[in-house]
Amino acid sequence: MNDHLIRVISDEANVRALACVTTATVQNACTRHRTRPTASVALGRALTGGVLLGALLKGRQRVALKFEGNGPLGKIVVEADPMCLVHGYVGNPAVDLPLKDGRFDIPGALGRAGLLTVTKDLLLKSPYQGVVNLVSSEIAEDIAYYLTDSEQTPSAMGLTAIPDDAGNIVVAGGFLIQSLPPANDEALDVLNGRIQTLPPLAKLLLDGATPKEILDRIFGGIPFEILGHQDVAFHCGCSRDRIEQALITLGVDEIRSLAAQPEDTVITCEFCREPYSFTSDDLDRLANERH
Repeated sequence: MNDHLIRVISDEANVRALACVTTATVQNACTRHRTRPTASVALGRALTGGVLLGALLKGRQRVALKFEGNGPLGKIVVEADPMCLVHGYVGNPAVDLPLKDGRFDIPGALGRAGLLTVTKDLLLKSPYQGVVNLVSSEIAEDIAYYLTDSEQTPSAMGLTAIPDDAGNIVVAGGFLIQSLPPANDEALDVLNGRIQTLPPLAKLLLDGATPKEILDRIFGGIPFEILGHQDVAFHCGCSRDRIEQALITLGVDEIRSLAAQPEDTVITCEFCREPYSFTSDDLDRLANERH
């Protein structure tokens, strides 16, 4: 199954919903960052959450999620757009904790004390930013809490990312259900009840359930209309030109200092781990242009 997302709306329940499978996208990111299993699960959940939030935007708008905790993982940073293109990284990709009650210990890795910062570039004068405390460090619950508390949009989210013994992602995906005003409390209670009794999301996806079939199970007999489908992929917008522009901001003296080093200067993108190498001649050219 190719990574993809489905958008739906239900007039009867007055909710919108999205669901996606992100297995290959998450595996791509984990391979690039060489994450250990626990870090892979944390990054996979955050990337999938970013895809779901990005899909709510339009045009050239973007969303960034930053989880910062007091655990060994340190932080998770994810950026996504309306085209379901996403990238991200974790502060410490080597984190791998023992299972806790048969589950990956993401709260132990991220830390139970910390913040979730959501920044939306809506192409206005300045980006919108919301900050909430981590409520459980389970990623999905924290994003749902942010949406409900900061954006006053009652939301329910489910996220999963499961690696095999070798650390390769076997399955990843998620869903997001959001109430639209005015809230249909009776329908929301029904949907929440179905979400609570839903089999584990990973099991559904491993059994071959599509994003639409997952929403079918959540909505039951409540009708909904499919608004569209979108492919999901890992994508980073870094380039040599952008790295050069970042180097130029260091100033002429710092650039010439790097040029004087005996070895090439290698700058690696935090989001995709793509290395960019600059020789002394490259740096001298940049310094002369800056000068």
